[in-house]
Amino acid sequence: MSDEDMDKMITSACDASAFLKAISHEGRLMILCHLVTGEKSVTELEELLSARQAAVSQQLARLRLEGLVTPRRDGKAIYYSLADDRPRRVLEVIYDMFCSVDQGKSKAAE
Repeated sequence: MSDEDMDKMITSACDASAFLKAISHEGRLMILCHLVTGEKSVTELEELLSARQAAVSQQLARLRLEGLVTPRRDGKAIYYSLADDRPRRVLEVIYDMFCSVDQGKSKAAE
């Protein structure tokens, strides 16, 4: 493996690690799950998560910092959406592994 290939691999590993750390928090993961269905306001996310505005805003700030969500202001309201397709793709795998009906059947068979 060339030095250039090794440098690319290290950079990719760092990017993947940062991404996984960002989604590894239950609150941030739940926010991303809700945003998969479309743009949501901070107020909507507070209600969906049954969480205080400060807690939701803190998690959104981390997701924004990692480039996973993008904000849009409309008057006093701020709306968030997924920045790209990466979270959706990973959440589909997570859903298949932990949430789908088939997952429950495979656990019962063990």
